Amino acid sequence: MKGTLALFDVAGYVALLLWGTQMVTRGVLRGYGSALRRWLGRYLGHRASAFAFGLGITALLQSSTATGLMASSFAANGFLGLAPGLAVMLGANVGTTLIVQVMSFDIAAFAPILVLIGVVVYRRSDDVRYANLGRVAIGLGLMLLSLHLLVQSLAPMENATALRAVLHSLAGEPVLAMLVAALLTWACHSSVAIVLLIASLASAGTIDAPGALALVLGANVGGALPPLFDADTPVARRLPLGNLIVRLSGCLVCLPFLSPLAAALQGLGGDPARVAVNFHTAFNLALALVFLVPIDGFARLLVRLLPEPPRPDDPGVPQYLDEAALDSPGVALSNAARETMRMADMVERMLKDLVGVFGKDDRARATAISRMDGALDDLGEAIRAYLADLGGDALNEEDGERSQEILAFVLNIEHIGDIAANNLMEFAAKKAERGQDFSAEDIQDLAHLHAQVMQSLPLALAVFLRHDLRAAQKLAALKGVLWRLENEASDRHLRELRERRSGTHGGDVYLRILRDLKRVHSHLAAIAYPQLERAGLLQERLIGREPDQPLAR
Repeated sequence: MKGTLALFDVAGYVALLLWGTQMVTRGVLRGYGSALRRWLGRYLGHRASAFAFGLGITALLQSSTATGLMASSFAANGFLGLAPGLAVMLGANVGTTLIVQVMSFDIAAFAPILVLIGVVVYRRSDDVRYANLGRVAIGLGLMLLSLHLLVQSLAPMENATALRAVLHSLAGEPVLAMLVAALLTWACHSSVAIVLLIASLASAGTIDAPGALALVLGANVGGALPPLFDADTPVARRLPLGNLIVRLSGCLVCLPFLSPLAAALQGLGGDPARVAVNFHTAFNLALALVFLVPIDGFARLLVRLLPEPPRPDDPGVPQYLDEAALDSPGVALSNAARETMRMADMVERMLKDLVGVFGKDDRARATAISRMDGALDDLGEAIRAYLADLGGDALNEEDGERSQEILAFVLNIEHIGDIAANNLMEFAAKKAERGQDFSAEDIQDLAHLHAQVMQSLPLALAVFLRHDLRAAQKLAALKGVLWRLENEASDRHLRELRERRSGTHGGDVYLRILRDLKRVHSHLAAIAYPQLERAGLLQERLIGREPDQPLAR
């Protein structure tokens, strides 16, 4: 009966360790996910910076598995190149060994202090970032406490005859030992916990040094499995598969030499537990040194092994809204932004075809524009549902603002699509039914106004993607230009109608087209206003305001 209770104790302490690790991971991602996303975009172009980022973020998250899941999602959605992503994982593998090094020392006395500080900060802070920092402190304290209790509960078990017999038999079968440790690590989603458990068993003499090294190899393999199993597309599997191949390669090299390696590490001094921990660090450092240089070629090999599948025929089907990323707000918001860019690409194609429809009565283009509006609506609905699933409580202030920016951008893009597919195509159909042709001057003015609208689209994208203040100012200033061009074109057209005395029926269609092109630009300009407001340049909006018109939010 005591043995059964002891097993329950061990299971409970391992669960507490995993819960503490999850608290640290979620606290960092929820509180500072946006900063991590910006780092991924700005500083991971080179393998050295990517390696350092992987090492540092794993030290913060206390989990290379969490780093792997985050990096895999970014790589799958195009926000992180495959080669830099592999460098991130090499750094993460080294980072997790540093966590093991620190926690292998007796620092359990800090656990109550960390929990106390974390609870005070979490309960007293109204700032989401500080509250999540408190969550991180609580998680670290729980991890230290669970490790201390785990070692205490294992002490009586380590001398059990049955356990010693099982572990000694595994020591004689290094491949089997590696597979058992890999399976256990995959089940726990924490190589840190398993390596520390192996160190504890080695310290008590339950397993010998070569057996401990075999188990450490298995823990390394098992730590690479969760991101691979969680990936649901060939592109998403590239990065975790690369990390698994790297670790398996190291295991294949080390397995025949476990005894000499153990003897060499023991010769450097330290007890068996220190030998296991030092081997874990040396193993991952060696892999980083070997694979960091040829990483670009390795990335190309992975692309050939896992080519990108053909895109779905239906453009309204989302491609980047990964449900598994909803636990990481930074990753999920990047996914939503990437899907939103697909909507912007569709609108750009719709707007480009407008001149051809009005100038040549191109029915095929008109049909394509109308059909594309349905795909826009489907994507917009999917993005709104995705952002709703992400929720508000999981977002800090910065992520919440980004979620609202994406939502506003989606709504503006949908409105532009509706104007192009419904209003403008309706006017084109009326023009064709009546057999009316616009004059050369009409077509020229339409083309000029259309060119200004097309010039505004990349500015709006720069504001949306990079919060580019200069682009926001240019976008607001173009509103005045559009207002002037629309007025001049309207005045000229009405003068021509009066001179020809041909009535105003056809002129009404032309004037409505001018008005709707200006409305398209207004939706693009609306994207600039929040950026100008944050920069204290709200008065810049007066540049594009029409006389006696209210300022539209």
